[in-house]
Order: sequence, then C-alpha cells, then structure tokens
Amino acid sequence: MARRLRFNGTGSGGGSCPAIHEDLDTGEIIVHGPRLTDPASIAQLQHLDEDEIPIVVPRNTLIDFGPKDRDTEPRILDPATFARLFENFQHSAWHLEMRKGYAVDQAEETYAQFVRGEEPKWNMDAPWARTILPKTQGGAYVGRVRILDNPPTEGQRYLLAHAEYNAALGEEVRNMWRDDAQKANLPDEDFWIFDSHIVALCLFDDTDVLTGAELITEPARVNQYNRLRDVAQHYAVPSREFAARLNTNG
Repeated sequence: MARRLRFNGTGSGGGSCPAIHEDLDTGEIIVHGPRLTDPASIAQLQHLDEDEIPIVVPRNTLIDFGPKDRDTEPRILDPATFARLFENFQHSAWHLEMRKGYAVDQAEETYAQFVRGEEPKWNMDAPWARTILPKTQGGAYVGRVRILDNPPTEGQRYLLAHAEYNAALGEEVRNMWRDDAQKANLPDEDFWIFDSHIVALCLFDDTDVLTGAELITEPARVNQYNRLRDVAQHYAVPSREFAARLNTNG
C-alpha cells in the first residue's frame, strides 16, 4: 500500500533535490538528494547496510524542513489575546477554515437572516470591519480558504454568502471541497498565519466555540504551515466562481 506523503520542502532553488517528505501516518521522513559515491567518504560511514544509499543533504534543509516535535508545553492564547493578533499583524493574515460551522457566526443576526431566506445586512461598522478594513486599505493582504463538505452544511452555506462581506472588506476568499483538500493532504486543522512567521492553531470545544489558540513560532513548523497555505491557495477556487458552480450544479 502506498504511503501518504507530504512534501515538506527543498533546499534547491530549482525545486528538485535535495528534498524532504514526511509520512503522514508513521511520522517517518524520506530524503532524496545527490548520492554519496566517493569510496573514501563511504568508508567512513558507520552502520551502512548493503540496501542503504548514502545521500548528501545540506544542514539548512534539515533545519528548515525536517519535522519537529510539538512543544512539551504548547503556548495557548486565550480568545482575547488571540484577537489582538489581528490588530498587530503588518502585511498578511491568512486562514484555513476546516470546520463545519462556527458558533461565532451563529450568534450573528446575519446568520438568522440567512436561515430565514433573507438577504443578510452586513454591518460595515462591526468590530471585525473596523479592524480589517484599515489593514487592507493600507495594503495588507487578508485571505481565506474555506473547506466545504458535499453537500455543504448550513454554516458553510452561510459562509458562502458571507464571502460578499469579506470581499467588501478587501479580503480574498477561496473555496474547495473537503475531498479535494484531503487529496491535497491538507490537515484537518483550522489555523491563521500572520506575516508568514506566526501561526495560531485555533482550538474549539464540541459546540464550535473558539476556546483559544496554540501559538506556533518555531521556524520549521511555521514553514510547513506556509507551504500548506500555498497548496490550499493553488487548488482552491475564488468564492464567487465556486458559488456560481454550486448554484449551477444544484
């Protein structure tokens, strides 16, 4: 049975080798790169079995792309501290939305309007708008990729409509089906990336209430989340186009 491999990265500017992959099921890493062939160098290697091949990998490649264990004591931000990350980022904020619904959405009047079949009346003076609109107007990028089940849940259908509000605030929203996300080896994690060097892994309870966020700043782990962002952006479809396809097929 074939392994489920995730490409972590390469130290080659050309994108070929050496490169590191990670087995999503076992946690093992697979490295490929230039083979070490010099007999005098090979003679110095210890515990090299006949079926093993020595390869050369730059130290920085392992540092940048090798999997790292989680901190023994993760840094957990409470919701209020997490919210301040949106005030402090400088050039980009990006969200992978993997959940079937969010309690924060269900608490909004626009959600009730949507469920009743009405056109939601978006509040351009809401706290989120007052925070994000000045950021995007100042040149910062705010984006999301939203994962949908097939058929979409009520909460996911609401967020398809909500993309209109996001766009009015200068955000870019894209969508993809969960099956496609799984084929692309995207994790079942909901997270934000701020300025490409801070990751906030969102934590929820069983009622879809945000309880806090795990703060991740270790470069190797952050780099992996940045790559996941790039994969999601590549495969996802702009929200307006996605909704049009859904309405046509539905």
